[in-house]
Amino acid sequence: MIAQLHWRPLMTQSPDHTPAWIAIIAATLTLAGRARADELATPAASIDDGGTLLPHPAAAWWLSAQVNVIGQAQPGFHSGYSGDNSFRSDDHAAVSVVETVFAGYELTPVTAFVVAGESVGGGGLSHAVGLAGFTNLDVLRTPDLGVTPYLGRAFVDQIIPMSSTWSVHDRDPLHILRTLPTRRFEIRAGKLSTTDMFDVNAVGSDSHLQFMNWAIDGNGAYDYAADARGYTLGAVVEYAQDEFAVRFGEMLMPKVANGVDYDFDLANARSENVEAEYHDQIAGHAGTVRLLGYLNYAKMGSYAEANATASAGTAGAPDITQSRAVGRSKYGLGLNAEHELTRQLRGFLRVGWSDGKNESFSYTEIDDTFAIGGDLRGTWWGRDADKLGLAAVTNGLSADHERHLELGGKGFVLGDGMLHYGRETIVEAYYAAPVYRGISLTVDSQLIVNPGYNIDRGPVVVGSFRLHVEI
Repeated sequence: MIAQLHWRPLMTQSPDHTPAWIAIIAATLTLAGRARADELATPAASIDDGGTLLPHPAAAWWLSAQVNVIGQAQPGFHSGYSGDNSFRSDDHAAVSVVETVFAGYELTPVTAFVVAGESVGGGGLSHAVGLAGFTNLDVLRTPDLGVTPYLGRAFVDQIIPMSSTWSVHDRDPLHILRTLPTRRFEIRAGKLSTTDMFDVNAVGSDSHLQFMNWAIDGNGAYDYAADARGYTLGAVVEYAQDEFAVRFGEMLMPKVANGVDYDFDLANARSENVEAEYHDQIAGHAGTVRLLGYLNYAKMGSYAEANATASAGTAGAPDITQSRAVGRSKYGLGLNAEHELTRQLRGFLRVGWSDGKNESFSYTEIDDTFAIGGDLRGTWWGRDADKLGLAAVTNGLSADHERHLELGGKGFVLGDGMLHYGRETIVEAYYAAPVYRGISLTVDSQLIVNPGYNIDRGPVVVGSFRLHVEI
């Protein structure tokens, strides 16, 4: 799922695809280069202090672009057996490409409009199936979507001031208002990504500059509302003040699991999300804790019902799609924390759980998860802008979900044909180094034990290389 700027895709690119996007990025460079000298004197802060090729003027408008290229390879591993949705056990490689152009305009000091056009190309290892915690968050699971550019985000950002005190705001492509009141209500409505606002973590959310695994960059048990590209239609209302924020979001669900079409039957299909956030300082070091809850309604299949049909001998392997019923629900909880341990070292923690009774619908097949990790700036070895990251995550399934896979059932991510269950555990390490303003290179390694929760397969080792360009 590529819909994450923090951040929170599978066909070979067509020959004429890249030149078109080079033209778009070139146009971005040209327009940015024409900004007035007095505007350029006050550039906005860039994402994660990574810098940009060009400064972003403190003007009412915003225009920027990014390109993220991830190459991954794995040298093969032991496999007792495999099924339709198994991670390939032979040695193979893949390259993914995500290109995004952002534009926005501050209509008034309290109203802004943001749009983002996007294109994805290349592919993922094993066609992005076989791992609950897949190795590349930039990859889509639906190859036939192709590389045609599409509208990823288009939303209004409206501020309702609740105080007379205002301060300068660090802008980025999704937050372009230049000043914000200390206390405020903020409403974002339109086409957006749920994880642009929920489950954000400064240390582990951005597959473009941080970790790559989607069970580390996000809460794997958070089956948040999204289409196959990672976007949805909805609205989020947030109240924020100095140390506290609370937000509520109402989103559309897809019609089917991992689908591209939205279900507008709001009485039976919707996603409700709530998150409370508290941030403070301990001994001069900043920290944030977020508590998340969500409740999804959709035409979901029941693992228990599908399993019972298969066990009764009236069918072969259970088919979750044949047990779908309107108005079924799925709910879950999450804890998300980050803390600056020293000026160079930050740590993060995620815990997630869902009821796991009905089918995984939008994100991945994880019913409980625990992740911990951190990053270290290269100040100690004389490279202050470099970053070393290390994290580990362990994922699990509900009893009904586990039984479904044991009987030979499939989800939209997993299905080895049978299963000897064990928790899927992943360790990821990366080293990211800026090579020029706005351009960074990353090397990354991931170890996956019990891929797809199967002790008969693996372990898997994946090596990665990333090029990121921020304009």
